[in-house]
Amino acid sequence: MYGIMTQKPVVTIENTVSSASVGQRINLTDIARRFPDTEYHPEKFPGLVFRLKSPKTATLVFSSGKFVCTGAKSEQQSIYAVKAVVEQLREGGIKIKNEPDITIQNIVASVNLGCKVHLEPAARSMPRSMYEPEQFPGLIHRMLDPKAVMLVFASGKLVCAGTRKESEVYRAVHNLHAMLQEKGLISG
Repeated sequence: MYGIMTQKPVVTIENTVSSASVGQRINLTDIARRFPDTEYHPEKFPGLVFRLKSPKTATLVFSSGKFVCTGAKSEQQSIYAVKAVVEQLREGGIKIKNEPDITIQNIVASVNLGCKVHLEPAARSMPRSMYEPEQFPGLIHRMLDPKAVMLVFASGKLVCAGTRKESEVYRAVHNLHAMLQEKGLISG
């Protein structure tokens, strides 16, 4: 049908989101007082924003003792950022008894396949795919194993979201690339 490309896809992790809990209530007003660089506007949003410069992340801290960290470029950075926030809080006089229980929730990656993708035939031949160019310029493919959502564009660029491990990102990209090649849906 179309030419086969063998170039290896280039994958870039753009954002890793993790959640954590320290299993205790936290006084956010106290944190805002002790850490003037934080953002806390309880009338608009119930969480406090604690930013780190390295790794460049934003961690939402809630009075329930739950945290949500965004902006990390890897699983390791996300875990490190949550631990760093907890450590800084402790050093600033906030009593936190437990170590954070951290879970990676979502990894978003951008990918360049290095070739063009033929979206119309891809939508017809790939299960769990949707392509409505009047609504959105990319094909939406829902992969089952690993569980991921792929936004595929004709340029060969794509976004992979919904995985919880970096290894799943690479496996999802590999599986999609192999399927596109196998079905002859990509070209130079």
